[in-house]
Amino acid sequence: MKSIPSNRREFLKKATLTGAAIAVSGYAGASASTCASPYDAKGLATVKFGKTGVVVPRIAFGCGSRFMAIEPDTGLELLNTALDRGLYFWDTASTYGSGARKEYSEERLGRILQTRRKEVFLSTKARERDGDGIKRTVETSLKRLQTDYIDVCKIHSLATMDDVDAIGKKGAALDALVKLKEEGVIRYIGFTGHTSSAVMSEAARRYDFDTMLIAINKYVRGNNSGGQSYEEDSIPMADARGLGVMAMKLIRAHESGVDMDPAKLIRYGLTMPGVDVVNVGMDNMEVLEKNLALLKNFTALSQAEFKEVHRSMAGFYGSSSLPWMQTGYEDGVIV
Repeated sequence: MKSIPSNRREFLKKATLTGAAIAVSGYAGASASTCASPYDAKGLATVKFGKTGVVVPRIAFGCGSRFMAIEPDTGLELLNTALDRGLYFWDTASTYGSGARKEYSEERLGRILQTRRKEVFLSTKARERDGDGIKRTVETSLKRLQTDYIDVCKIHSLATMDDVDAIGKKGAALDALVKLKEEGVIRYIGFTGHTSSAVMSEAARRYDFDTMLIAINKYVRGNNSGGQSYEEDSIPMADARGLGVMAMKLIRAHESGVDMDPAKLIRYGLTMPGVDVVNVGMDNMEVLEKNLALLKNFTALSQAEFKEVHRSMAGFYGSSSLPWMQTGYEDGVIV
C-alpha cells in the first residue's frame, strides 16, 4: 500500500482530536457544528456514533438500489441538497449501481466528493473475505469516490458462521482493513448483515468492530417462521460492545403495500434501544424533504406507539420470503 500523503496524515490527526471533542457532546440532537467538527448538521437531530465518537445525523442517506434507479443529475441534486441541509452521513457500497447505465453509486458520489469531501461522513462496503481482494476493492472505491480516505469501510453481508470465521483468519479481510486503518486509508471498520441474528451477534462479540449495519426484519423470537432475534440479541450485543449501530430495511413494509406511515417506521427504528442511525434510500425531493423535517423536529415514539408498530410489523417482517433474506442477496448490484 502506498505511503500516506502528508495532507492525509494531517487530516487524520485533526480527525482524532475532533472525535475526542465530539464524544463529549453525547446523544439527542446536539449539533455537530458546535463540537469543532468539519460537519454541520444544520439543526438536524444527531447522535454520537458509538465508539467512533463522531456526531452524525440520525438518518443516513442510503445510496443503493432506490437511489441508483433515478437519473444521475437528479441523484446529484438530491445529494447536494441533503448536504446543504445537514444530512452529511452517506452510505454506499462497491457493488451498488445501475445496470442500465453501467454507473456505480460510488462514481456518482465521487462527482460531489471531489469538491465537498470534508463535509461528508462517508461509508462504503466491500464483499471480499480475503485480504488481497478487499484491499483491491478499497483501492477501486477510492478512485471512484475521488478521495484518498474512507470514514467507514464495512465488510458486506455476513450471512453464515463460515463468513465470521473467514474474515478473522490471519491475513484475511479484517487484518487487511486493520492495516488500512493504521495507514490512514480508512478511519473505522464495520460489518453488515441481513439474514442471521446469530451471525451478527457473533461478529459483534468476537471482533473489535467500530460499527454494525443490520436489517430489521424477522425480529420476533419464537414466531411461526423461526424468528430472528435482531432486536433482542444482535443490537444489544453491538451496543454493549460500543459499536455505532445502523438499522436498514425499515420502510420496506410501506414500499411493499402495507398500510404503514414511513415516517413512523423510521421513528420506530430511531426509538429502538441501541440503534443510533436509520439508513434510508431516497429517490426524490419530496422524500428527502420529509426526512429532513422528521429530523428537524424529531421526537421518539411513546412506549405505546412503539409496541403498536412492533405488533403491526410482525406479519410482514416475520416472513421468510423477504428478498433480502435469500441466499446471495445484494442491494443495487450492477448486472
